[in-house]
Amino acid sequence: MDHFLYRDGALHAEDVPLAAIAAEVGTPFYCYSAATLLRHYRLFDEALNGMEHLVCFAMKSNSNQAIIRLLADAGAGMDVVSGGEYARARAAGVPGNRIVFSGVGKTAAEMRTALEGGIRQFNVESEPELERLSAVAAAMGSRAPITLRINPDVDAKTHAKIATGKSENKFGIPIARAREVYAMAARLPGIDVIGIDVHIGSQLTELAPFEVAYRKVADLTRALREDGHDIRRLDLGGGLGIPYTRSNEAPPLPRDYGDLIRRTVGDLGCEVEIEPGRLISGNAGVLVSEVIYLKSGEGRDFLILDAAMNDLVRPSMYDAYHDIVPLREPAPGAPQQPFDVVGPVCETGDTFARGRELTALAAGDLVAFRSAGAYGAVMASEYNSRPLVPEVLVQGDRWAVIRPRPTLDEMIARDTVPDWLDGAGAD
Repeated sequence: MDHFLYRDGALHAEDVPLAAIAAEVGTPFYCYSAATLLRHYRLFDEALNGMEHLVCFAMKSNSNQAIIRLLADAGAGMDVVSGGEYARARAAGVPGNRIVFSGVGKTAAEMRTALEGGIRQFNVESEPELERLSAVAAAMGSRAPITLRINPDVDAKTHAKIATGKSENKFGIPIARAREVYAMAARLPGIDVIGIDVHIGSQLTELAPFEVAYRKVADLTRALREDGHDIRRLDLGGGLGIPYTRSNEAPPLPRDYGDLIRRTVGDLGCEVEIEPGRLISGNAGVLVSEVIYLKSGEGRDFLILDAAMNDLVRPSMYDAYHDIVPLREPAPGAPQQPFDVVGPVCETGDTFARGRELTALAAGDLVAFRSAGAYGAVMASEYNSRPLVPEVLVQGDRWAVIRPRPTLDEMIARDTVPDWLDGAGAD
């Protein structure tokens, strides 16, 4: 469920017409619904009622300061994958004891920053990382709380580029070597082993892969306890998918996911962490764009928008589907026709949809890409020297720009020309 609905023929974000925002901010822009973000976070929190737990929002899906603050104020922790995301979480007021640091390539500088600023745990992904973290922590007179990310070799049945739990993926330590690496961790002076971490992929639309992975985690927990390790926390990752289409097929609900967690690891007496990102922020956001031109080609019609692949890269990168809907509600039974929906970037890959059935649209009309709140603005770029699009947060009948669109002058001013190029090419 989201809070982007038609009212009186106009698509609204909660109580605000999206066209009214477009009139003031310009297009394209991202718009997020606070009510949807909070609802989705609370569904996960309630799904784990009765268990000691923390729901950590995966910031890689959307790292805007306002979004982080909104969720943190509701009680969420944060899952970060870089020093930059850690800094964003702390700047938004998230205490260190609610921040989990994931990722395969943590640097010594990032480790020091997190240890100095406070950290709930590091999810360690390799033996070299483990050794470096121990050295950094010991030099600071500290011990780093860690889980080891275990690769359970489970097929998540998702897109190859977002699968993370198979043996050929770069993430984690093979489960067959887990006991050996935990023994190594226990010997290191700067390491405090507290638990196990697993994350098998993103946009999972069925629970079976989770169940296979979590049962392997349960067996490993028992084995590690037999080896003398105090395993008291299980980080079960994220990955539950969202419905990108309005079809009757929908991914499992958070409550079903919570029941699965109870069934597989609930008897272990461990604190549970989960790291949802997409399911919290995905359907909480839309990308609003204006039609620039309608162009007829050989056997196809093109709808050319002012949004492009640099603003929303998922269709180009993952062949991802997003519903595209007009801001003016079509009449019931309005005829549709197929369009290739494209942007203005000079790449054939700048294509959002091919042969998409849409109601008649004209230059100047506004459309919205649904389910664009995750992996939208965070993956945007300034390719073709196109400014990053603004982001807007709506709460009830209030809205605010939470990241402004930079001007071209501001973009150009970030570059510097070295003195020795002055007069280059002059006679």
